[in-house]
Parts: sequence; structure tokens; C-alpha cells
Amino acid sequence: MSTAQTDYYATLECARTADGATLKSAYRKLAMKFHPDRNPGDASAEAKFKAISEAYDCLKDPQKRAAYDRYGHEAFTQGMNGGGGGGFGGRGGGDFADIGDIFETIFGSAFGGGGAQRQQKRRGADLRYDMQVTLEEAFHGKSTEIEIEVSQACDTCDGSGATPGTSERQCNLCNGMGSVRAKQGLFVIERPCPTCNGRGKVIENPCRVCGGEGRVDKAQTLKIDIPAGVDTGTRIRLSGKGEAGQRGSPAGDLYIFLHVKPHRVFERDGTTLATRVPVSFTTAALGGCVEIPDLDGSTNRLEIPAGIQSGKQLRIRGAGMPVLQGRGRGDLVVEIAVETPTKLSRRQKEILEEFKATETGDECPESRGFFDKLKDVFGG
Repeated sequence: MSTAQTDYYATLECARTADGATLKSAYRKLAMKFHPDRNPGDASAEAKFKAISEAYDCLKDPQKRAAYDRYGHEAFTQGMNGGGGGGFGGRGGGDFADIGDIFETIFGSAFGGGGAQRQQKRRGADLRYDMQVTLEEAFHGKSTEIEIEVSQACDTCDGSGATPGTSERQCNLCNGMGSVRAKQGLFVIERPCPTCNGRGKVIENPCRVCGGEGRVDKAQTLKIDIPAGVDTGTRIRLSGKGEAGQRGSPAGDLYIFLHVKPHRVFERDGTTLATRVPVSFTTAALGGCVEIPDLDGSTNRLEIPAGIQSGKQLRIRGAGMPVLQGRGRGDLVVEIAVETPTKLSRRQKEILEEFKATETGDECPESRGFFDKLKDVFGG
């Protein structure tokens, strides 16, 4: 028979319906009150501090909390180390461990990995940062800086989580294995130790700054190099710049997700740029050229063939976006929009009437070429 244990919720002075934030707040308040550094030589305060740490370690984990809410302390003690409950086929509980060993032989680590010691290292979480850039910045590339607040290794304990001058000790529950076994029906399930969270070690004197986590939230400034040719959805990975791992474990990565802002002149499809250029109806009829600005500061000269229709697309090779991490540029696609004048002078109307007559064949044009007149009058 195990000795009676205080309810974890009562230890943290919280209701069983308390949410995660409430549990965390209660833990921090009690941890500060009963921390050994604030109560030197007080054995009862030290015992209370260990009890609230154990309670919070369990209840902050959703899976452990669910198991505790259903089974209480027995969720973490029943069937451990081959003990507890009747045997298989009328024999002692040790036979359940034998069954577990058989499954380990057949299925490997899913049922314990042959009993090898497993001290889990909790790598820090990967983080995401969304950044907007202009089309010009995507074209040229840029170097910039961002400031984010992220968990970093605690300077006071160097990320160990233990008060300076102290160290971790082997977990008494799992004997440093990092995992425990529990009987469920005819099976023995191995899972991370709830006391040490699978690490095989526990901290008796947590760092007062980080509370034993080995990490604290800090603001940091990072330099970002954006290469030319990036597009919406491009990711830039900064290795080791994510959330710090627990108690000296490796940090995660930071991913910069880029979003290119819409441009007032150009639309983009991969390395292809597209724009719409208005031309006068005389230029459309007689031909000519237009100049289109380039994102590199120069201009592209586009020849307009005579008789072009509105909606026709022309292509300028190599005038699009740079190829990301490659060579060359895409194309620029220009859609022609023929403009029709809305205000005409008397002379312009006469010329158009003359043109209308030539279309119907009712009247012959003057000896001088009609299209030359159009160019003179409309400035095509």
C-alpha cells in the first residue's frame, strides 16, 4: 500500500476546473513563497516547494492531467516495475513484465526499446515570423533587421534550470531511465516518467530566475538577408534562432515567411511580370513605340506594330523578375489598351468623317495619304 498523497489541485490551491493560465499563476505565486532561498533552513518550506513543483509538472501537461483527473495518483504508479494487480493465468504481476519483454522483442522501441535508458531532450519549438516586402525589394533583395521576443537560455543558470552551485539528481521514480511502465489489461505500456518528464533527472533547487525551465523570454534583434527573386510564400530559415530548449536542450529554428505587397504597375506570376499599357488609337493604327519603366531603374522600349488591337499582348524577354538562387530574369508581358479620345476638335472630326467615308467607299481620300493626316492631327 502506498502512503496517502495530497491532491495536486489542493497543493496548488486551485479548483479542478482551473485553466492552464490559472495553474501557472498559482504555481508561480506558491513557488516564490516557499522557495528554499527565501526560507533558508526551513525543511517544511522545502518540502512544500517540492510538492507544488511535482503537482505543477503533472497538471501543466494536458495528457498527464487527463490521466490524473481520471485515475488520480494511481495513473502514475499502478503496475510500475512489475508490481500491482493479479497475474496472467493466475500468476504474479511479474508475468506482465515478461509479456512486455516479448512485445519488445517483436516490436522494438514501441514497447520499451529493449529497456534501454531514454533521457529525452526537449528541443525548442520552431517559430514563424511573417514579413512583408515590396516588389522592388523582392527584385533587388535586401538586408534588414527584425526584433522579436523569444525564449532564450537563462543567463543565471546557463540554461541548466538549477540554482548556480547545484545540479540535477537522478529521478527516484524511474531510476534515471526516463520512462516507466504501467499495466493496462494484458499489456504493459511504457511511457515517459511523469516526475522527470522523460529526462531521467530532476532539479531539487530550481533557478529563481527561470523557475527551473532553463529559459526566459527576451527580446533579440536578428539580421535577415533577403535574396533577389523571392516571392510570396518564400521561407528563410534561421537555424537555432527559435525557442530555446528546456534545460540546455537545442533551440528550435525561426522561419521567416515572406509576403510580397501588390504593385501599382506590375502584376507577378513567378518570374513573369505583367502590365497594361495605354496607347493612342493613332499609334495603334500607324505603329510606333512606347517606353516602359523597369524595376532596375532603366526603361524598356517596346515596338508597337501597326494595326494592333486592344487586348493584344506583347512580350519583352528578360525584363521580368530575377530567378531566385539562379541566373537570368523572366519576361515582361505587356497588354495593349487602345485609348479612344473623348473630346475632338472640329478638324479631328472632319478627318474621322473622311476616314469613315473611306471605309464605306462613298468618297475618295485626298491625294495625300489619309494616315499621314491622322498622324498630323492627332499627334500619333
